[in-house]
Formats: sequence, C-alpha cells, structure tokens
Amino acid sequence: MALRFEQFVALRYLRQARGREEGRRFLHFVTYVSVGGVAVGVAALLLALSIVRGFSREIEQKIVGFGAHVQVESLTDTPVQGATALAYGLAAEEGVARVAPVVQEFALLRRSATHIDGIALVGTDTLPPYLARHLVEGTARFGPNPEGLPGLVIGSRLARLLGLKVGDRVTAFSMRNTGGDLSFSRLPRVKPFYVAGIYETSFANFDELYVFTDLDVARALLEYGPDEVTRFDLTLDDPSRIEAVAERINERWGYPIMARTIYEVYHSYFAWVNLQQSIIPLVIGVIILVAAFNLIGTLLMIILEKTREIGVLVSLGASPKRLRRLYLWLGLLIGGVGTLIGEGLALALALVQQRYGVIPLPPEAYYMKTAPVEINPLDFALVALVALSLCAAAAYIPARVAARIEPIRAIRFY
Repeated sequence: MALRFEQFVALRYLRQARGREEGRRFLHFVTYVSVGGVAVGVAALLLALSIVRGFSREIEQKIVGFGAHVQVESLTDTPVQGATALAYGLAAEEGVARVAPVVQEFALLRRSATHIDGIALVGTDTLPPYLARHLVEGTARFGPNPEGLPGLVIGSRLARLLGLKVGDRVTAFSMRNTGGDLSFSRLPRVKPFYVAGIYETSFANFDELYVFTDLDVARALLEYGPDEVTRFDLTLDDPSRIEAVAERINERWGYPIMARTIYEVYHSYFAWVNLQQSIIPLVIGVIILVAAFNLIGTLLMIILEKTREIGVLVSLGASPKRLRRLYLWLGLLIGGVGTLIGEGLALALALVQQRYGVIPLPPEAYYMKTAPVEINPLDFALVALVALSLCAAAAYIPARVAARIEPIRAIRFY
C-alpha cells in the first residue's frame, strides 16, 4: 500500500535526519531518548497493572480458599440451628456449587508446656480444595492414626512456631463458654490430636491461625449439638454473582440467617488491594505523560534542523494543513515505536516473572513469596491507546509551529 506524502516524509525523518553532522547525531540521540521514554513508561505501567491484577487474583484465591464466596451464619452470635435442613435449602439456591458446614471457635493448641498458641479451630467435612492443593507435608484426611487420635491439618507458620511436624501429638483446649457467664471456674475441654498434614499458602496471618479437623470431632470438643454449625461456606459456579446470591439468600431466609460476601468478611484485605489498583497505575502513568511532553522538545528540534527543508516543501506547494499532519504523523511514529517496544518489553518481563518468579517478596508483608502477574490483553490495548493519544496531543504544538513557518525565511535559515 502506497504511503501518503505526510507518512512518507515522517518516516524518512524518523529514519535519519539530514543536515550538519553534529546536529544529525544529536537529533538521533534525542529521538532515541523520546522513543525510550515512551517505551519505559508503557512497560512500567503495564507491569504495574499486571502485578496489581495478580495481587488481586491471588489475595481473592487465598481468602476464598480458606472460606468461600459467601458465608451464611446467624445474626444472634449463636450456632446456626437446624443445620441439615438449611444445608439442603442453600444447596438448592441457583448458582451455588458447594455447601460446606463449618464449626469454628477460638482454641489453644499445645505441644508442650513452653509451646502453646491460640488458633481458630475449624471443623469441616473435608479440607477446602485450595488448601489440599497447597499441602507441603502429610495428608488432607482427618482420619484417626493407629493410636485412635483424630488428625489436624495446620499451617506451615504455626508448625514452625510450635516446632511441629507430621505425626506429632498435640493437645487442643476449647475456650468456648456455653454457660452464658464470663467466669473461668469451668475447666476447658481437652482433646488430644496428631498432626496429619501441613499446608502453606504464604498468607502468614492465616497459615498461623487456621487449624482444620473433622466436623464431628470439632462439634464434640466445642460442645456443639449434632445439628448445629457456626456457618455455611458457599462456593459459587460464577464468582461474579457473589453480591446477587448473598442478597437473594438474605431476602429468602431472613432473620436470624445472614449471608455475607467474602468482600464484606475480609473487607480490609480487599480495601488494601483496591488502594493499590487506584494509586499505583496513576503514579506510574505520570511517566508516560512526561515522556509524551518530552516529545514536544524532540519535534521542535527536528523542526529547527529541518527548517530549510520545510521552506522548500512550502514553496513546492505543501499547505500548512499538510505540514501539521506531517508532524502529527512524526509524533505518532515516535510514540508508536516506543509503545511497541514498551509493550514487547512488558510482555517478556511478565512472562519471565510468571514462569520463574524472579521478583521475590516477603510473605509476612505481601502474603506471597513472589510478585504475581496476570496478563490482560485489554490492559495492553488501553495503555497503547492512551500512550498514542498523549503523543498525538504532545505533537500538536510542534505541528502548529511547523505550519506557520514562512517559506522565504525558512529557505534562508542556516
């Protein structure tokens, strides 16, 4: 396809600038700086967006892995009564894929007199699938060992704190007060267990806190009735319908049943992620803005270097409109090359991080060992559009300057 006049000349200008040798070298350098500035800005913004998206995905997966998309519990701060009937009703709700009855209370876990820690003891039929996939030792089954002790699955951080390994014997103390008073005269219930498995999600707060065991064993230790649970964890077919499903359950079942989304239960974690999503791209986006305005200086220097040629073009019939289009195209070419390089660089770095995890993170602060990355084609398209739009806007001022050059004075320019 034949190039238009403006495109042809702009491409020639980008490939090489004619004129004095010193000027040509400096012009090349400034052009490369402009291309590099756009490329760095685009790459930085895309990597930031990919990492923030990865954080959001990982945090949601971890939290849902410990709980579910929707949690159904009692508003009265007492166990849910009639759990069997309610479980059947919740399973029949549209969009609900899995209903897991859960008993959860605070307890103490002791290995020895000097190794004791507070835990959230969770009784469930089976270990949540996410945690089963993240077992680093042992098994996900809670079945008794040869001594008849029920099994516990604990987090790796708790295992390190208490010096536990698979097969070790521990003792759990129930601190639940079912008498309705605040006295401590009643002795806690005690139950021996063995460590059946150890999971690791790098979610330090959770890996240290949550300990899982069989539902009926937890009921007995925590003094729950056979048809009582703390809550139900609901996993949905379509996570995008979390709000709608929770609202429908609240309307259908009413008091004292309450359904809460995972975003409500763990609001602080998601607020932290949302803050990153809003601030980091904005801050890094300034890099593209600076690079785009740097383009103004580059184009003005090209105009200065090409003043005589502009005069010749005007004397040969090039209209001011064509000159404006010429420098707009030149700005878009510089911005386009920079954007293409930046997107290629961002994609390559994101793929390397996905495969090899070369950027480590402290799990205590970020809840994961390496920076997560999620590549979204829409981000690449939007960033390219924004970068090219800014470059076109930045090129408009030099384009107007070029269009106002008088041919006679330009031809005499040295």
